[in-house]
Amino acid sequence: MTNYNYIIKYIIVGDTGVGKSCLLLQFTDHRFHAQHELTIGVEFGTRFVNVDGKQIKLQIWDTAGQENFRSITRSYYRGAAGALIVYDITRRDSFNNIPTWLEDVRKNANPNTTIMLIGNKCDLGGKQRQVSKEEGEKFARDNGISFFLEASAKSAENVEEAFVQTARDVHDKINNGVFDVANDTGIKLAAKSSQMPDDAQGGACC
Repeated sequence: MTNYNYIIKYIIVGDTGVGKSCLLLQFTDHRFHAQHELTIGVEFGTRFVNVDGKQIKLQIWDTAGQENFRSITRSYYRGAAGALIVYDITRRDSFNNIPTWLEDVRKNANPNTTIMLIGNKCDLGGKQRQVSKEEGEKFARDNGISFFLEASAKSAENVEEAFVQTARDVHDKINNGVFDVANDTGIKLAAKSSQMPDDAQGGACC
């Protein structure tokens, strides 16, 4: 059994089909599935990362993007210390819906949640691109989102960086007393690990 210092809860949100589950699968299993089924409700995955000499277990909830599941999936936002908001750079509509997802996160997750905005499918640039990198950067900057990356679940570009950079910021907040580790439900000390699920389940791409 791997020893770890903290368990940190993440959520991944965004429209259906932007590649949330593919990003999770690439991060946890280093695999990509081109053929996929839509996530129904939520999927779950875990992985250990090392941040500044501390072993951290990331508990990652991948939520369905369909409107009819929103009331269910919002309950999984509660207490999340990290949130990855994903859009598809080849689908303008998925980018236009980011304000709604951002509002959901800020209303339902931890008020100190670290938010990472991800423009997925950057391997499909060129003529297929509908959202420029500069637009993503500007949206993050204008809306107080600390981190932005373009990534590719297919090629694995920036996937590791997105999850680990978010974990590093959460860890910094723990060290600076921003998170109340004793009471915040999205962060657990290792001594309380028996309360959290252990097994990672591979997610289907959505």
